[in-house]
Amino acid sequence: MLFKDLGLSAELLRAIDEQGYSEATPIQQKAIPFVLEGRDVLAGAQTGTGKTAGFTLPILSRLQAGGGAGDIPRVLILTPTRELAAQVEQSVADYGRHLPYSSLTIFGGVSANTQIKKLRQGCDIVVATPGRLLDHAQQGNVDLSDIQILVLDEADRMLDMGFIRDMKKIFKYLPEQRQTLLFSATFNKEIRKLAGEMLDKPAEVQVTPQNTTAEKVSQEIYAVDQSRKREFLSHRIGAENWQQVLVFTRTKHGANRLTKQLNADGLVAAAIHGNKSQSARTKALQQFKEGKVRVLVATDIAARGLDIKELPYVVNFELPNVPEDYVHRIGRTARAGKNGHAVSLVAPDEQKYMRDIERLLKTTLPQTVPEGYESTQGPGKQADRGNGAGTAAKRRPRRSGGNRSGKGGGKPGGNSGNRSGQGRSQGRSQGRSGQGRSR
Repeated sequence: MLFKDLGLSAELLRAIDEQGYSEATPIQQKAIPFVLEGRDVLAGAQTGTGKTAGFTLPILSRLQAGGGAGDIPRVLILTPTRELAAQVEQSVADYGRHLPYSSLTIFGGVSANTQIKKLRQGCDIVVATPGRLLDHAQQGNVDLSDIQILVLDEADRMLDMGFIRDMKKIFKYLPEQRQTLLFSATFNKEIRKLAGEMLDKPAEVQVTPQNTTAEKVSQEIYAVDQSRKREFLSHRIGAENWQQVLVFTRTKHGANRLTKQLNADGLVAAAIHGNKSQSARTKALQQFKEGKVRVLVATDIAARGLDIKELPYVVNFELPNVPEDYVHRIGRTARAGKNGHAVSLVAPDEQKYMRDIERLLKTTLPQTVPEGYESTQGPGKQADRGNGAGTAAKRRPRRSGGNRSGKGGGKPGGNSGNRSGQGRSQGRSQGRSGQGRSR
């Protein structure tokens, strides 16, 4: 279906054409009509399927129908991370370039005074993370009384226990009569229950089976001793000449340590996580996109909203303790119909997380034990199931020498890999202890 058949204005169609698009994706085809009708929407779609345009385009169209620009916000889009907020706001700016409406991002890590100044100048659309927005609302810096449309992007994380307190406080500043849209890649039963309390007779849109991975992502699972993970990862990157590799760890401390080790191996690496300043995160991401940084090491929270075109490799250095995050992680690759490659390194004590992931995906992911990287915890401790489990490479891989340009492989090193459990845990486990507030 073409965008011109969806009832969008000439100004929006012009902007869409300038972005190089003409045909709507499945999520856009299904969601846009419901949003234009003013209905609440619960939409599930994998990352990289165009879900952001699935709500920004009809929202801009509804603003057009409601008149010109205003002084106080009429649309509020909430996201779990700064990067996702910036990405969504850029989408609003791109598609709304021929319209009079203004937008503003609000998140932590940057000056609040600059945001206050822009709020006083007036804007139509606010894209924000919960923590900083709540600060502004409590201090009277932002008027949310005229919000007509509320969007929760990455809704599973937004409604997770780590954010629910801030969310409920923000909801008190909003009018009860409003249109609410929830977009996400995954929905579990608990999230559905909470969504049911927020939405009024929603139209449900699901373009792929719930909690599934993109078809064009190839998945490789390696059972590797924790102390050998970093060495194995450096070897694979160098020996196979991987460029642009996004690596996930569970903790901020683990991300910092792995980054330091990879750089010592001759691979140019950078880390992004919640403790990094916004300027540092933006710089690292930009250098990664430009190819100046070969390996970007990230935590789950920081990686939400990363939009890197044609990203070829995603590595789970540590498995997430929340199975839905596996879907989000590997969804960073194989975007917009491209092929992608996901590699997971699984230590013996992470097998329980792998079983949870397999239950979520309703499939078995075969595991391979690469020769030379077997568990040191004794026989039988590593994986022994699946078509590839227990099989080894024909010979032990030769360690590759590296160089500071990042073009070679990792040099051999005796440093241990990034051990799980060090540093403060990201994601849902933070939230349940009340520490998951997004800034």
